[in-house]
Amino acid sequence: MRAVLTWRDKAEHCIYDLAFKPDGTQLILAAGNRLLVYDTSDGTLLQPLKGHKDTVYCVAYAKDGKRFASGSADKSVIIWTSKLEGILKYTHNDSIQCVSYNPVTHQLASCSSSDFGLWSPEQKSVSKHKSSSKITCCSWTNDGQYLALGMFNGIISIRNKNGEEKVKIERPGGSLSPIWSICWNPSREEHNDILAVADWGQKLSFYQLSGKQIGKDRSLNFDPCCLSYFTKGEYILLGGSDKQVSLFTKDGVRLGTVGEQNSWVWTCKVKPDSNYVVVGCQDGTISFYQLIFSTVHGLYKDRYAYRDSMTDVIVQHLITEQKVRIKCKELVKKIAIYKNRLAIQLPEKILIYELYSDDSSDMHYRVKERIVKKFECNLLVVCADHIILCQEKRLQCLSFSGVKEREWQMESLIRYIKVIGGPPGREGLLVGLKNGQILKIFVDNLFAIVLLKQATAVRCLDMSASRKKLAVVDENDMCLVYDIHTKELLFQEPNANSVAWNTQCEDMLCFSGGGYLNIKASTFPVHQQKLQGFVVGYHGSKIFCLHVFSMSAVEVPQAFTRVQDLRYLELINSIEERKKRGETNNDLFLADVFSYQGKFHEAAKLYKRSGRENLALEMYTDLRMFEYAKDFLESGDPKETKMLITKQADWARNINEPKAAVEMYISAGEHVKAIEISGDHGWVDTLIDIARKLDKAEREPLLMCAHYFKKLDNPGYAAETYLKIGDLKSLVQLHVETQRWDEAFALGEKHPEFKDDIYVPYAQWLAENDRFEESQKAFHKAGRQQEAVKVLEQLTHNAVVENRFNDAAYYYWMLSMQCLDIAQDPAQKDVMLDKFHHFQHLAELYHGYHAIHQYTEEPFSSHLPETLFNISRFLLHSLTKDPPLGISKVKTLFTLAKQSKALGAYKLARHAYDKLQGLHIPARFQKSIELGSLTIRSKPFHDSEELVPLCYRCSTNNPLLNNLGNVCINCRQPFVFSASSYEVLHLVEFYLEEGITDEEAVSLIDLEAPRHKHENKWQEITSSNSQTLRLEETTDSMRDDDPFTAKLSFEQGGSEFVPVVVSRSVLRSMSRRDVLIKRWPPPLQWQYFRSLLPDASITMCPSCFQMFHSEDYELLVLQHTCCPYCRRRIDDPGP
Repeated sequence: MRAVLTWRDKAEHCIYDLAFKPDGTQLILAAGNRLLVYDTSDGTLLQPLKGHKDTVYCVAYAKDGKRFASGSADKSVIIWTSKLEGILKYTHNDSIQCVSYNPVTHQLASCSSSDFGLWSPEQKSVSKHKSSSKITCCSWTNDGQYLALGMFNGIISIRNKNGEEKVKIERPGGSLSPIWSICWNPSREEHNDILAVADWGQKLSFYQLSGKQIGKDRSLNFDPCCLSYFTKGEYILLGGSDKQVSLFTKDGVRLGTVGEQNSWVWTCKVKPDSNYVVVGCQDGTISFYQLIFSTVHGLYKDRYAYRDSMTDVIVQHLITEQKVRIKCKELVKKIAIYKNRLAIQLPEKILIYELYSDDSSDMHYRVKERIVKKFECNLLVVCADHIILCQEKRLQCLSFSGVKEREWQMESLIRYIKVIGGPPGREGLLVGLKNGQILKIFVDNLFAIVLLKQATAVRCLDMSASRKKLAVVDENDMCLVYDIHTKELLFQEPNANSVAWNTQCEDMLCFSGGGYLNIKASTFPVHQQKLQGFVVGYHGSKIFCLHVFSMSAVEVPQAFTRVQDLRYLELINSIEERKKRGETNNDLFLADVFSYQGKFHEAAKLYKRSGRENLALEMYTDLRMFEYAKDFLESGDPKETKMLITKQADWARNINEPKAAVEMYISAGEHVKAIEISGDHGWVDTLIDIARKLDKAEREPLLMCAHYFKKLDNPGYAAETYLKIGDLKSLVQLHVETQRWDEAFALGEKHPEFKDDIYVPYAQWLAENDRFEESQKAFHKAGRQQEAVKVLEQLTHNAVVENRFNDAAYYYWMLSMQCLDIAQDPAQKDVMLDKFHHFQHLAELYHGYHAIHQYTEEPFSSHLPETLFNISRFLLHSLTKDPPLGISKVKTLFTLAKQSKALGAYKLARHAYDKLQGLHIPARFQKSIELGSLTIRSKPFHDSEELVPLCYRCSTNNPLLNNLGNVCINCRQPFVFSASSYEVLHLVEFYLEEGITDEEAVSLIDLEAPRHKHENKWQEITSSNSQTLRLEETTDSMRDDDPFTAKLSFEQGGSEFVPVVVSRSVLRSMSRRDVLIKRWPPPLQWQYFRSLLPDASITMCPSCFQMFHSEDYELLVLQHTCCPYCRRRIDDPGP
């Protein structure tokens, strides 16, 4: 069900009530102190009616359409004629709440806050009756005998025509649940009068005239303001505080929303004898909707299931005309039927039914399974063991227990789907798409088979009984019939909206459209007869047609059903066609008849006499009469002899004589077929003979030979074959597939264009064999950066998990450099640079943490206490709120506490022990930490001044535990650490003024401007793997006239970091031996550092740009023969 807005208007005041003229042409609305009269066809305001002095609360039209009444807060009731003229006015003591006309006697009931009156045209006075409570609503029974009054105190009073109370119904909520709207069911089919009651206890209830409740209260979750029935009583409309109108069944099952509004809905009514609904709201909006009820149904052969009353399913046997009703008591959304299965989708579940027996006429269904899940789907299909859900472009296959087993994603929207049979659990589905593609899908197979692709969208599909032909109706109303195997369009017919093949006769189909039913047998002309609706099935002599909501069976004319020998009819038809085209050779016609009757030799003689020996030859070969064919040929054309041998070989192959077939194919020159049979039977020797005899120009058969050599595990013969035809790409693939890497590399050296084809599979093979570092380098060599990064990330994760933190640091450094390499692509620059900095930071953390882990886990440590002290401080300053995987804050603080105590930093040690108290401590550290926490209390509460780090920029002493991290607390200058001892190095980073390029800066530094009145004896040692500054003689290198040192004066700290920016003159004053440069590849900028204590030599690794004290670096390189950080070997050339 869906609601379509027909028209909308807005009045100035709240719409409290409305009434339709019984013929549906006019609509009367109560708005403010006026009545508004609208034309229902287009929403035109015909006339406003003035007569009341205060707000009009209610309006009602008499059943005969002659007059209507309105009631107002001014305590008066006005009677109006259908010509919109007021004819009578009478009053009550209080404001009028509701009015209602008796449907039979046209007596008017008017109800106020304290009483109600009954008036009819025959009597002069209004008979009034007192009420114990405010009357909010009223309704007459269909026969006009009783009037029900709904009251504010929760009581429903049922009165006779004289106003005497006959039944009193008390609602459980009493005055807390005021009755706000009541209505008798107008249906003539119901045996009892049924009263629907909506109260502000947010309940919907049903009562008989006797006062007995029908069923239980139904919870609404909103305050209802209006309740009305459809003309025949099949549905109920309810609106109120939820700002929408909802559609319910006559039993109170909610079906959906008619229209959402912006304010409370005070009134809603159905236009008489139609599906149009009008809604009036608090804000004065009047909305007119059309309700469209869609057909929900399913058909399989002679069983048709369809939705009735929105909540029931009726299954109809189209042959026996039997029907069975299944009551679901919920909105039925989808129906699917197949053999003995029936699936019904409800809002929150899917019910699967099965027949009690295998009897073809059995109509008794029972529940087999329940899938209690909410599904959104456009189409639903049921099979023997599965249900198929269609969701726009996606098909999902679910078992009856609700488990998703398979999913198919289509290229376009799915327009049509049907089950075409098959074994249980392996059924085939026929699927038509909007882009014209038609597919066959098997429930147990993940891969869809494309049957054919046409240019226009599919509307309807069916497959013939033998699965050889496909009928399609497209969006242009064209019925197209295809041969499935050849994809050939056999014929097409216009004006079609639906098509169906006969399930028993292969060449018969029917299609509907344009008000006609069309039946086509084979290639005979179409037979037409008048029919409205859609054809949905063709079973034997019956055609099933759906018109609106009803299904009918049409008997096919007997002339078609009695046709048994369609081939004979086709022969007669073809002879008639050939005669029309001017053929006159009766011998040929007679020969065709003889061949049909089995008189083959007589037919051959007639073919020969007519000069058509080829037809005789075709007949004999089709019948496998090769000896007769050879006799017939005698010494004929060699080409025909070759064709005959080929056909004989085909036959030998079909009767399972492959050796004979191969020999015949070779003698007939049909090498491809000979190779195919030899390959399938694994006859390598035969394949070798064929391959060596073939000329290198015959690529196709040679490629087939190579394919079978590979398949039969003879790569040497495959390589020989590829070399013969010069197919180097296939040869490379062969070497890769057989993992003959040396041959592949040799070929790659000669032909660099195949480098990618070799190194990518090689890298994958290395990765599969746990040689990840080699694999990563191979990926990098092949230019596959993403794969290289992926392997590295996995290696890094494994190293961290296995506590190999030194390896993790190395891999993170490699990862960062890979990201920097990829960052040269402008599209990925920003993302990759962020990753580069992140991975560089992680590499530094894991490199430092390696020493902490060794210290806490191993009995002996090779690191000095000062180094462990510096590393633990560096880590604590660098760690964010969530430490990286594998790094333990407990171990770091434990190391810091132990080394601080040993080095005399007692205050810091006490702080570290205090921090440990708030962490989860492993049992093996518990005792040591508790003892340390106690013994540190006996030590003085201060730190040794020797350990305090100094900022080389502003000469400020920094605390041992710095809240700002690894930067100076005064000038915010980041510290530069040694990558071995983690001491703060005497380096200050400086930046170039805008406009100075790296090349210009280096040339200015290299100028070696002379210093004033002093000489420094520097020794610079530069090699391919290191850059070393060494001062031979101590001099005052930091004179007052040095422009760089003047830049460093930074007396007062600030919250912002102010970098040291140097001009050309400052660069010119620098000595090359004072400056270290990190020459990062693009897109990164170079980094410049000035040494402030040239007498202490610093070495920077030219690969990873990590800084070391020269003595430490030389010792570590001697130990490891490579950089301890990036593992660059000392004999490798620089970057």
